[in-house]
Amino acid sequence: MFDHVSIGVKDLERSRQFYDALLAPLGYERLSNFDGTVGYGADKPAFWVSQVARPVPADRGSGLHFCFTAPSEEAVNAFYAAGVANGGEDNGTPGIRPDYGQFYYAAFIIDPDGYRLEAFFFKPE
Repeated sequence: MFDHVSIGVKDLERSRQFYDALLAPLGYERLSNFDGTVGYGADKPAFWVSQVARPVPADRGSGLHFCFTAPSEEAVNAFYAAGVANGGEDNGTPGIRPDYGQFYYAAFIIDPDGYRLEAFFFKPE
């Protein structure tokens, strides 16, 4: 449905370091750098991060979050570890989420600007 998503951040260098580490285990890398903006993806940029004057204020109660697909359970674990190690906040350790589905393996991080992030792997038994 979506071609890409863009977010605004206060400090692009801090976000660049965070997202470089966070997305690498999922097979996504920084593919674009220009004028205060970076773009991440596998084949083409699909997740854009820009330094802006007025980022959307963090609101953990809003329900807004971004979910990235992961190639494996180990990738979800590495996503979580990289997030915590690079300035993110724990918002749910890796594991099966029975409320979401019998085989839904996910982890949750809050980035340095307050965006809620998830990595998910469908783990059929």
